[in-house]
Amino acid sequence: MERRSRIRALIAKVGLDAHDRGAKLLAMALRNAGMEVIYTGLRNTPEMVAQAVLQENADVVGISSLAGAHMETARMVSEALKKNGVGDVLFLMGGIIPKKDFEPLKKLGVHGIFSVHSTFEDIISFIRENVPRAKEIST
Repeated sequence: MERRSRIRALIAKVGLDAHDRGAKLLAMALRNAGMEVIYTGLRNTPEMVAQAVLQENADVVGISSLAGAHMETARMVSEALKKNGVGDVLFLMGGIIPKKDFEPLKKLGVHGIFSVHSTFEDIISFIRENVPRAKEIST
């Protein structure tokens, strides 16, 4: 008999950006959608995020950015993910991100970018459609 395993999503705040209400609400929305969610809290370094992705065997990493440092954060997190051998994880960023930065962020390795105008359903659908590894397991 086969059953669908749950998608594991890790949500993090990097650097000194202390506005985490959106990240907490997203974590709750993902959990309500049936995903397993790990919220690492505030003031993570890119290395801490990459280590958590590795240790938690996350399918998705979502970084919330509200402080305007999204380009540098994306670069550093992408480098840390690759360095730790988890560069294939679905990498999402959300928050106050201008449309003009979407393409440069994708070039840095971000797979999905969600502005403050995105809905939780937009994010949930994107994750379900783009999780990189097969989620079917045998029991």
